[in-house]
Amino acid sequence: MQDVRISLTGGVDYHPMTDGSLSGYLGGFEAVASILGGRPDQWRVSEVGDGNLNLVFIVKGPAGAVVVKQALPYVRLVGDSWPLPLDRSFFESQALLTEDECAPGLAPKVILFDKAQALVVMEYLTPHVIMRKGLIDGVKYPRFAETLAEFMAATLFKTSDLYLPAGEKKRRIALFCANAELCKITEDLVFTDPYRDAKLNHWTSPQLDDLALEFRSDGPLKAAAQAMKLKFLSSAEALVHGDLHSGSIMATASDIRVIDPEFAFFGPMGFDVGALIANLILAYLSQIGHETTPGARDEYRAWILLQTVDVWNRFAARFVALWNAEGRGDAYTAELFADPAGREALAAEQRRYMRRLFSDTIGFAGCKMIRRILGLAHVADFETIADKDLRAKGERKALRLARSFLVDRERFVTIEAVGEAVVAADKSN
Repeated sequence: MQDVRISLTGGVDYHPMTDGSLSGYLGGFEAVASILGGRPDQWRVSEVGDGNLNLVFIVKGPAGAVVVKQALPYVRLVGDSWPLPLDRSFFESQALLTEDECAPGLAPKVILFDKAQALVVMEYLTPHVIMRKGLIDGVKYPRFAETLAEFMAATLFKTSDLYLPAGEKKRRIALFCANAELCKITEDLVFTDPYRDAKLNHWTSPQLDDLALEFRSDGPLKAAAQAMKLKFLSSAEALVHGDLHSGSIMATASDIRVIDPEFAFFGPMGFDVGALIANLILAYLSQIGHETTPGARDEYRAWILLQTVDVWNRFAARFVALWNAEGRGDAYTAELFADPAGREALAAEQRRYMRRLFSDTIGFAGCKMIRRILGLAHVADFETIADKDLRAKGERKALRLARSFLVDRERFVTIEAVGEAVVAADKSN
């Protein structure tokens, strides 16, 4: 990993930044001032955070601009009744550096990390927009599938035992192990709360009351979700982004970047891939509420479905290609497979490996779809549909499909089969 500039003044003077205080603070850092240009009193600051956890500012100067992300000591979505450690900003900075090391140019550059203020200054991406907003508006992104496939394949492969020596991987695991509180959020909100009477759960009511109750009483579904939770808890396969969805992607027609890896930890690879696929499927099923007339977005639905299929196929192909070209880690020691019989055996093992990874991906996709409808934090794809009956119609289809992903995930052998299931779900009553 690269070194990152860290203030060693401690956290005693920590305070949440404001539009008024941030310029004076940033003026003390030459690396930031040189990008912005001019004097601090010439800089324009606006707080733009609309996420669940943090403050986010855009700072513009005569010469350039930066993004500033500061952790709050609580969950912003809920308030100070839900305290949260500031350390997550450190893990985010380290994850961004690692991602840039593994997949250069696909995540924003870190300019400064200040431990004292739990704050990361990073590259300002413009004219990028949050991809989820684009999916709601019917925008196509030609480079999405190839970029995300490369990002996932490179970051997951190059932080795994297939690439890293065991000692180096263990060192990196140890670094991210302390991000336990954010992992705990995922463990509860994704794998447990949607299946019990949790205080912060909510859904489109009363339209989905029956299905929420049914899911809380569904033994096979709960067992399947907990099996995925066990994998999340115990499989330190690679450094996963931890929250990889369309709201964590900044996009233009020609450039795609992945942001917000504060949930990063060493976990199962399928969690990232499944989260991304889940959000594409939710976008597909939500189009019912964003078209002006029935069927008006059929062509756009087809594009989303193509991205869902393409991103997995490209990811799988790129991952195996990296394994063949750069598989120098302590797993599957390369010299054992140098002869023709060894290469054939390795190819067969790679197929089994990717089949297991695909099964994990589909299971995690199901969990992510359910939590985004019955849990705490929902997605704008559905939440921006004003007609509650119409919204619930799409959400009900998503929930039924998600259940099949979880309970019957071994039935889905290819991503094309998943795509067929999505189309069938959308056409169901």
